[in-house]
Amino acid sequence: MARIAGIDIPRDKRVVISLTYIYGIGKPTAQQVLKDAGVSEDIRVKDLTEDQLNNIRQEVSKIRLIEGELRREVQMNVRRLMDIGSYRGIRHRRGLPVRGQNTRNNAHTVRGRRASASRRKK
Repeated sequence: MARIAGIDIPRDKRVVISLTYIYGIGKPTAQQVLKDAGVSEDIRVKDLTEDQLNNIRQEVSKIRLIEGELRREVQMNVRRLMDIGSYRGIRHRRGLPVRGQNTRNNAHTVRGRRASASRRKK
């Protein structure tokens, strides 16, 4: 397995898809990284030379935030919303949908399974 940014990326997939396994890198960013590194998108990870891998690692290191730093920043943003008591922070705290989704009929995965009126003890 090739390690980039501390992550083992899959060997049998195309490089552009394998790079998306790194948190904070989507397909457009992966395409830009490969373009800047001078590597074809269609090549498989197992077929990369060590020189190509080093070029990709250098380009990935230029990205502002990936992996642990990005996860930490996102978590800090959520915690800040909860601390200041904003509407979004309250929704995060209660485990409800944050972005205005309907909760009467949907959002079962966020809210968890609720006992219906007919299941309650009489």
